[in-house]
Formats: sequence, C-alpha cells, structure tokens
Amino acid sequence: MTWTEVLAPIKNTPYFETLWENVKQNYATSKCFPPKGQIFRALELTPFEEVKVVIIGQDPYHNDGQANGLCFSVSENVSAPPSLKNIFTELKDDLGIERTKKELDDWAKQGVLLLNATLTVKAHSPNSHKDLGWEQFTDFIIGQIAARKEHVVFVLWGAFAQKKETLIDASRHYVIKSAHPSPFSVYRGFYGSKPFSKINAYLESKDLAPISW
Repeated sequence: MTWTEVLAPIKNTPYFETLWENVKQNYATSKCFPPKGQIFRALELTPFEEVKVVIIGQDPYHNDGQANGLCFSVSENVSAPPSLKNIFTELKDDLGIERTKKELDDWAKQGVLLLNATLTVKAHSPNSHKDLGWEQFTDFIIGQIAARKEHVVFVLWGAFAQKKETLIDASRHYVIKSAHPSPFSVYRGFYGSKPFSKINAYLESKDLAPISW
C-alpha cells in the first residue's frame, strides 16, 4: 500500500481542496517554510510500507534555511536549533552516538516518519498556520498508520504530541511519551528518557531491524 492509496479518501475531498488553496495563497503572498516542494517530504522519504517509527512535531522551524519538511531536522548550512541539540545530547547519553549531521534524512529513509502536525509556517511567525486545517490531514495519517499497520513505535514528545495518543491503539503499537526536548522542558523528563534504545529494543523484539541513529 502506498501513501497515494492511503491518502486518497482525504485528498479527494472539498476539505483538502480548500486547505491546499489556502496553502498556495499563503505561499504566493508571503514567505513560508519549508520550500513548497518540500511540504510533503516526510511522506516522500518514508513510504507507508516502511514506516516503523513515527516522531510527531508541532510545526516547521520558522527561520530562514531551517525547515526541510522533516520535524526537528534542519539543513546542514544552519545552526542546530536548541531542541535538535537536546535530542543529540540525549542520543549520546542513551546510545553513546555523537551525531553531528543535522539533516535527519537518514532516519527517514530507515522508516522513521518525521511528521509535523502542521506542515507549513509563515516565516518568523511560529505556529502561524495552525488554523489552516493541516491537523485534520496529519491526524488522518497517524490514524491510518495506527489502523493499517502493527508494531509501530509512536514517539510523543511534549503535551502537544501526547494529544495524538487517542489516535493510536496501544495494544498493537508501542507509545513512548516524555517531556519535549525544548530548553523549557528538557529537564522535566526528556533527558534520561532513553527513547532511542527503547525504540530499537522494541523493534528487535518484533524481529524488525533497529534504526541506525
């Protein structure tokens, strides 16, 4: 099954048509991120059949050159934002891996769907597109993964992502919850949560290949 097949029921609706018109209008009249060709990049890099892990973000980074269509990931030519730095700190503490590559494409290509709940943002204006209607679309994606697949790890960092737990049947999947890796909450349970080793231990317990982080 492909994303085209999975998403056809929602993409062929007046709702999605209106959403996409609004997105195009925003991109035509103001600077928005990620670049228009990268809006659906998370889906392009992680085919439906290959999804093993879903990490949920809120919305894209809003400063120049950062957003590249994958949550928490940034382009190599910009500084790592604080949340990404904190993720790498936890990765080193958890698995001893000292990661420097800020683009997370390699994770995506191993089956880690890096999905923002809102897929676009106006430049320098965080959460500015939260009312465009993206969440209906991304909730549908999460729900379809949860309903059609088994043994997927859903990573819910922070209160916003944890609202998505209602879309997931925890008896068929593995849900990891902790504080968000932002500087405001990283010491409230993100550091020390060891998500990377937990993900790999679960995948291996289901005879699935672990992620090379």
